Amino acid sequence: MTWTAFPRLYANRGHLLPALLAFCLLAAPSSLPASTQQPPDPELRKVLSDAIATADTFEDQFAAEVWLVDMSTRLQNKVPDPAERIQILKAVHIEATRARLPPELVLAIIEVESNFDRFAISEAGARGLMQVMPFWLEEIGRPDDNLFHIRTNLRFGCQILSYYLKQEGGSKTRALARYNGSVGKTWYPRRVFSAWNKRWYRQ
Repeated sequence: MTWTAFPRLYANRGHLLPALLAFCLLAAPSSLPASTQQPPDPELRKVLSDAIATADTFEDQFAAEVWLVDMSTRLQNKVPDPAERIQILKAVHIEATRARLPPELVLAIIEVESNFDRFAISEAGARGLMQVMPFWLEEIGRPDDNLFHIRTNLRFGCQILSYYLKQEGGSKTRALARYNGSVGKTWYPRRVFSAWNKRWYRQ
């Protein structure tokens, strides 16, 4: 999709989101390997606790809404319901930005992990869009949190990946392998990078 496809959206920022929703309304799964199975450590537990306790909004509302239009067209065949699609995309943008991750990378992870099934459960018991293991709820003292809740699941998953990126000196390949519980192997990072490049990469 090119930016010139939506000239009227750019003309009036105050009406961008309603126009976006109208556009999405007009637009026409199985469990995968469990993620975030690495044993918890105190520092990661603190990262998750701090993230859950705070809230954020888009830094640039206009840019975020334009991003939603672009990503919505790419996601519509996986999430047909426009309201759910926008809900997922907005949460991805917020939580990825909070964790200093490319939102498009997070979308690629979700595609590989759950194929955007927010109620997915793996054989190992990982849950939701980013396939987060339930033990994390106990680890940070929030046993009542619901990992099928979109924003909660994404916050956990993004913060865990961000932590692993720091631990691995910025290496996405190694961080993704740790996220998946396949440290030392590259098959999982390759799957994520393939999804990123084919569907979610932005010039």
